[in-house]
Amino acid sequence: MPRPWPTTPPTAAHRAAYADAKTVSFWLDDLPERARDAPLAGITDADLCIVGGGFTGLWAALHAKADDPSRDVVVLEADVAGGGASGRNGGFMVASLTHGLANGLARFPDEMVALERLAFENFEGIKADLKTYNIDAQLEETGELGVLLEAHEVAAAEEDAELLRGYGHEVDVLDAAAMHAQVASPTYLGGVWDRSGGALVHPGRLAAGLREAALRAGVRIHEHTPATTMTAAKAAVTIGTPGGAVRARRVLLATSAYPSLLGRLAHYVVPVYDYVLVTEPLSAAQKDAIGWRNRQGIGDGGNQFHYYRQTGDDRILWGGFDAVYRRGGPVGAHLDDHDPTFGTLSQHFFTTFPQLEGLRFTHRWGGAIDTCSRFSVFFGTARGGRVAYATGYTGLGVAATRFGARVGLDLLDGRETEATRLQYVRRRPVPFPPEPLRTGVIALTQRELARADRHEGRRGLWLRTLDRLGLGFDS
Repeated sequence: MPRPWPTTPPTAAHRAAYADAKTVSFWLDDLPERARDAPLAGITDADLCIVGGGFTGLWAALHAKADDPSRDVVVLEADVAGGGASGRNGGFMVASLTHGLANGLARFPDEMVALERLAFENFEGIKADLKTYNIDAQLEETGELGVLLEAHEVAAAEEDAELLRGYGHEVDVLDAAAMHAQVASPTYLGGVWDRSGGALVHPGRLAAGLREAALRAGVRIHEHTPATTMTAAKAAVTIGTPGGAVRARRVLLATSAYPSLLGRLAHYVVPVYDYVLVTEPLSAAQKDAIGWRNRQGIGDGGNQFHYYRQTGDDRILWGGFDAVYRRGGPVGAHLDDHDPTFGTLSQHFFTTFPQLEGLRFTHRWGGAIDTCSRFSVFFGTARGGRVAYATGYTGLGVAATRFGARVGLDLLDGRETEATRLQYVRRRPVPFPPEPLRTGVIALTQRELARADRHEGRRGLWLRTLDRLGLGFDS
């Protein structure tokens, strides 16, 4: 049975549904206006300089001050805190550190018991930190609901659920009737509801809350301050900016898909663009038409997959499917609008929820995902251990960024922990090939992933070869 997506192009009505949408993240647009933190002017000294004011950088700043309140911490952010991937994602806070259990077992089978335990400890730690620092991130512990769109997915559902249960997850397998009782769509044949370690947050509010907590703790944050150079001497690592420099004893790089001050990371991370639509608020009748009263975050099981959820004011966020890589890996605001993908997203939205015909989208945007070949954050140090990095989350980083920040700090401080002893932390992913081969390999892989979706998930020779080499690509 083929996936339910139309093979015809999106119609004029599909495109009209988002024609007037703002090209800005709903999460950032939903925040109150505030004064921006002043750009860096002049030269300053610090114990720790963090490059990047997204989730990883903000968690690291907050935890660095919790470890040692006397530590002088400076955060440099090229845009505004949370303005990159941290403020543009779907707000799915999933405990997994390995981009799901199956991916983790394929890459770190001997460490998965420890990694799952650390993942759940980190998940609980996030909830505790939100209370400690009085951060209202609109947390909803809804679990993850995987919808089944093809017969072969239904056949494998119980086996998939048993695997999760073996690692302590509470999982329900839903037949078609039970699935439709949860959410009404003609495309659903069933579902797998993992109630463990899955939540939704407002990522804009989470980033804003982390920033405010860091400022209260004494962290110095400079927005609109891109880090342009990094030089190391015996006394300090100096981060240069257009308006000055930070001389720091230690540096943590947390720049996600944006170019790193460590050129070597360009071999391991490619920026892949993901795009999102958000609807206007649903009426009471529209909400009744789809059900979805348990407000789970939803995803489907394709290589080209959609993720979707409700917002706090009863909108629907709908994203995914296309993963757009451009030769050379550019990242910038000029890539946030991509009509071909928005047309596909709109068409697939109304295929999933035909009862919402006539609904309009108020926001559309894109953002770069820091994709690596193992689909999960990796770590390393440089400059004699005075510089550390955590990057490559590959789109499942809302929860994992706190773990990434913690490990990055431990590496900088020379602190040995259970996590830093793991191969998961000590081993880097397989690098991507250089351009122009990189573009060709990614394009071929995307075509083969789409082909597998058209053939009940069966992976051809190319994908099986990549699997053996440890080279992956999400969507």
